[in-house]
Amino acid sequence: MKPADQLAQFVREALISGRSRDEITMALSEAGWARTEVEDALATWAESSFTPPIPRPRPYVSAKEAFFYALMFVALGMTAWHIVDLGFDLIERWMSDMDTSSWSNRSMRWSISALIVFFPLFMLMQRTEIRSLARDPSRKRSAVRKWFGYIALFLSSLALLGDVLSAIYALLNGDMTLEFILKLLLVGAVAGTVFGYFQGAMKDAEDGA
Repeated sequence: MKPADQLAQFVREALISGRSRDEITMALSEAGWARTEVEDALATWAESSFTPPIPRPRPYVSAKEAFFYALMFVALGMTAWHIVDLGFDLIERWMSDMDTSSWSNRSMRWSISALIVFFPLFMLMQRTEIRSLARDPSRKRSAVRKWFGYIALFLSSLALLGDVLSAIYALLNGDMTLEFILKLLLVGAVAGTVFGYFQGAMKDAEDGA
């Protein structure tokens, strides 16, 4: 049995025997358990006079949901990437007096093709997720959902920080052209949208934990 499981079992038996939470905390602290470990073990059981103790809902892992959220994550990533890529091509076309290269045409066609595939897929999966959460709020406790959500927050945060870094560097280097500013704004808008979406989703997930 894992130490965390042993601790949870001990807390359960102590609560059944009528010990108060303060007594349990003191006993475990004297035995060398860290305060955070004791708090987590006590948080496993609801504060109620009902016997036996009532377990609180805990996060869970599902292979089916791992597949769903991984595919949704890829669809979002491809959508965000190709929105930026297509936007860069359009900005360069607009700002440049040079003839459009065949490479640029291929790049734009590829981005448009990717958006036609992945953007509707992401919207469909998002709609499916919203309906599933409405039918079964316990899905908010999915550990897989939280992991992919926080990974998306991490990556979008890096994009925003990189955007700010690039802006400061260009400003100090004297390279702050209109084309560069438009590209920075595009990256910031896409990364900010992703960050805002998942920030709300993760706040909802933590409230439902």
